[in-house]
Amino acid sequence: MASVASVQKGSERPLRLRADDVEDLQVVSALAQDAILPASEMIWDQKMRRFACLINRFRWEAVPQGEQRDLHLERVQAVLAVDDVIAVRKQGPAPEASQDIVLSLLMLSFRPDGDGMGRVVLTFAGDAVVEVEVETINITLQDVTCNYEAPSQRTPEHPE
Repeated sequence: MASVASVQKGSERPLRLRADDVEDLQVVSALAQDAILPASEMIWDQKMRRFACLINRFRWEAVPQGEQRDLHLERVQAVLAVDDVIAVRKQGPAPEASQDIVLSLLMLSFRPDGDGMGRVVLTFAGDAVVEVEVETINITLQDVTCNYEAPSQRTPEHPE
């Protein structure tokens, strides 16, 4: 992993991570969980062999603890990019149905095929899935804007 953001009051730095194995991918997945994005913000550049999304990432690393859990919650726009892409497959109602639909990212995972190759799987709420076939895990997550107040002012929850 290239670097981990250090969040200190008054000196917040943008997040910039790189994942090149499954363990790193789990960290990226945790920090990208609950990101929202319009389906139109996903792009696959076949020539560059890159799949990228402009996401509105919930800043999990800045969530206050205890009684103040729902105070001063933030989001930030970030680019989630997958490189060394061979193919992209979209499944479910959202990715192909409408470019106007807003998706909520639940998790990223990796399904190996052999020899380091496999699929990076982006799972969204509502049964939408994007499978990115890759030669190897080569993913970056980089904040690209200033933080902004989360409109809901609620910490995302996932009841079981």
